[in-house]
Amino acid sequence: MATEVESEITGTVFQLSLAVGASVSEGDELLVLESMKMEIPVEAPCAGTVTEIRVRPGDGVEEGDVLAVIG
Repeated sequence: MATEVESEITGTVFQLSLAVGASVSEGDELLVLESMKMEIPVEAPCAGTVTEIRVRPGDGVEEGDVLAVIG
C-alpha cells in the first residue's frame, strides 16, 4: 500500500535528501522545506521504498501538496 507524504506547510523545496528507489525507515528525512527563512525537514511517516518524488529544489508547495510517495 502506498503512502503519500504531504506538505504540512506552505514553502519552497530547499533540498532533496533521498532519491527514488531509496529504502527508508519511519522518521528518516526525505527532503527539506524552507518557509519564512526556516528549514523544516519532512520525515518519512512509515518504512518502505521511495517510489515517487513529485517535487524538485526550488518548487513552491502549498499545505496538503503531495511531495513524495512511499510504497
